[in-house]
Amino acid sequence: MIRKAPASGRPFIIAEAGVNHNGRLDLALRLVDAAARAGADAVKFQTFKADKLATSNAPKALYQKTGTPAAESQLAMLKRLELGAADHRRVFRRCAQKGILFMSTPFDEGSADFLDRLGMRIFKVPSGELTNPSLLAHVGRKGKPVILSTGMSTLKEVREAVAILRKSGNPPLTLLHCVSCYPTTPADVNLRAMATMARALRLPVGYSDHTSGIEIALAATALGAAVIEKHFTLDRRLPGPDHRMSLEPDELEEMVLSIRNVSAALGDGVKAPRPKEEETRRVARRSIVLARRARAGTKLTRAMVAFKRPGTGLPPGKLESLLGRRLRRDLEADVLLSPTMLR
Repeated sequence: MIRKAPASGRPFIIAEAGVNHNGRLDLALRLVDAAARAGADAVKFQTFKADKLATSNAPKALYQKTGTPAAESQLAMLKRLELGAADHRRVFRRCAQKGILFMSTPFDEGSADFLDRLGMRIFKVPSGELTNPSLLAHVGRKGKPVILSTGMSTLKEVREAVAILRKSGNPPLTLLHCVSCYPTTPADVNLRAMATMARALRLPVGYSDHTSGIEIALAATALGAAVIEKHFTLDRRLPGPDHRMSLEPDELEEMVLSIRNVSAALGDGVKAPRPKEEETRRVARRSIVLARRARAGTKLTRAMVAFKRPGTGLPPGKLESLLGRRLRRDLEADVLLSPTMLR
């Protein structure tokens, strides 16, 4: 069964394959398999027509130049990284077979329509499209849940994007805090912005992580992120714009397990003994005991008692209710005192 989300209680984990398939269907299918093995809730790709996304002379970002030919234009790079319609269908079927939710980010209205017809259940809008009202409204009218990344954005811009989505179709909406640097340094992460957006917009928030490693994703989980998104690849040595900043499959699996553990550790917030503490509680706490042997009729004084383990008798805080009463029978040292032993 395909996992459902975003759901309350634990983060919805998106394994961001992005364009790390390098335009090859075989790699895209292997990325699905790796994300499913790691236990992610969804695996996400990118759906675009290069000619609709970039001009012929659009430069590449610095991080993109690192893993691709320096003289290559952004348009040429994007053309190499496109997946066709038939490839998308194969990937979608593979996700269904592996029990992981298929997601892909549309970068134009036609791509959004295609993904909708394909049966995609959750739309992801990337940070770069947050100021694209026409695409936001088009996606909003689909009526399906939307996850919106907010990298490079001010709170005012996020408000405006949310307003467009609400006006166009008011879909269920989750915001992802994001810093669009690749990789992002911990000093630039600013995780507290999640809480700022949650308070200001009264929406679920999560975190799209571009840092190296998994520790910041775990911190976001501890701060209550509803969604965690993280790039992954089959091999960081592969050529391409995003491989170097991505987790490898074993690291992705470690992140998923660690997020689940952190989420479970957050608990319900009620301060009360856990059921598994009961045995330790009985052993580790103290009870009121008789400090030395005493005969029947002896009046109990503070000098006659001690506080010792186990904690299965009266707790030390009940001592005042016993002092001044007399023993009903002879008692040995270390007996756990109870009201029935006194008159």
